[in-house]
Amino acid sequence: MLSSSWIFWALLSAGFAALTALCAKIGVSTIDSDLATFIRTLVILGVLGTILLVTGKFHSTEGFNPRACLFLLLSGLATGASWLCYFRALKMGDAVRVAPLDKLSVVFVAILGVTVLGEQLSVKGWLGIAFIGLGAILVSLS
Repeated sequence: MLSSSWIFWALLSAGFAALTALCAKIGVSTIDSDLATFIRTLVILGVLGTILLVTGKFHSTEGFNPRACLFLLLSGLATGASWLCYFRALKMGDAVRVAPLDKLSVVFVAILGVTVLGEQLSVKGWLGIAFIGLGAILVSLS
């Protein structure tokens, strides 16, 4: 079933990320980028809170431990910093140039995934990562 595939969800994520960039660019055109990030965060909190309540997952504490909580906290801080920087970049630059540079995170994840998490990439995988990096840079400079 397609909806149980990580590829399906990753492509859906990419589609929503594209919509995020376009809507955010329009949204920050008349308001402060930090305020725009705050509004976006409130919307996300509301939507996720509703999903957790409706599905009964809000009270699930399975898997909670100090290490998981620490890394989720760090992930949240990194997400917040990323969003603040992204919205500031969108306020100042073209979405068509900002979004590809933001996707250099794919290159950074590959490097950190291999060095920190011990994950593996083939030569073909590294070539793809190199093309993603080069493509992001070329688009941003055009």
